[in-house]
Amino acid sequence: MSEIQLTDQNFQAEVLDEKTKPVLVDFWAAWCGPCQVQGPIIEQVAKEIGVKAKVGKLDVDANPQTAMAHGVMSIPTLVIYKNGKPVWRVSGLQQKEAILKELEANLN
Repeated sequence: MSEIQLTDQNFQAEVLDEKTKPVLVDFWAAWCGPCQVQGPIIEQVAKEIGVKAKVGKLDVDANPQTAMAHGVMSIPTLVIYKNGKPVWRVSGLQQKEAILKELEANLN
């Protein structure tokens, strides 16, 4: 499955209202060096996890309301939401294996 481009407008429907599978959200910005490295890793995670989970990216500069509402103070920040609630959160560059491990641990 490919990544979903998340926005202030669709975050509720795509992430918080999702009740059938976990959702990994990558909070990022174009000017952030580590975010540029994290991006391709997130793409690999999306391909490997397939339809078992959703994977989305939210540009914090273009969508500041959502980033602020979810307490994102540094980027990249990765959050896994399950049944609309955050169940795992980490800031800084993460490796594919660690992300997949957490996603798989939160499959319904």
